[in-house]
Amino acid sequence: MSLADQYRRTGRLEGACLCGAVRIAVDGAHVAAVGVCHCSMCQRSSGLVWGAFEAAADAVTISGAVTRYASTPFSERAFCPVCGSNLWLRNTDRDDADYELMPALFPAARAFPLISEIYTDRAPAYVPLSGDHRRATRAEYEANNLHLEGDMP
Repeated sequence: MSLADQYRRTGRLEGACLCGAVRIAVDGAHVAAVGVCHCSMCQRSSGLVWGAFEAAADAVTISGAVTRYASTPFSERAFCPVCGSNLWLRNTDRDDADYELMPALFPAARAFPLISEIYTDRAPAYVPLSGDHRRATRAEYEANNLHLEGDMP
């Protein structure tokens, strides 16, 4: 059993972007825990640190206009075209790929624990994350995910 499996849940979560133009409902399988990434791509996208929780594609319903950006040849980042709120990161190589949703959009996610942190050797000095969670450097993470090169020069 993976660490994320320990936090797998089913149920309903409702969230919205800053202006409310985009609403997201999760009704089904999701991981009630957050993973963060410190690669430079995620830092540039979020302005600080990228954190997300996973939800099954068939559990996610989106209403409102969304702008998608192909951040890699196999993934997209989405945001609200009105207020600019980050919404998700998702692989685009499969229609059934999970969503990696921004926890701050969902009030219930405030209670989710931090369970993983990647690209720890790229984290800015002003973002130390404490606690007992799984950590991986760029080399450690990319060794297990050969299709990735998440750090930009």
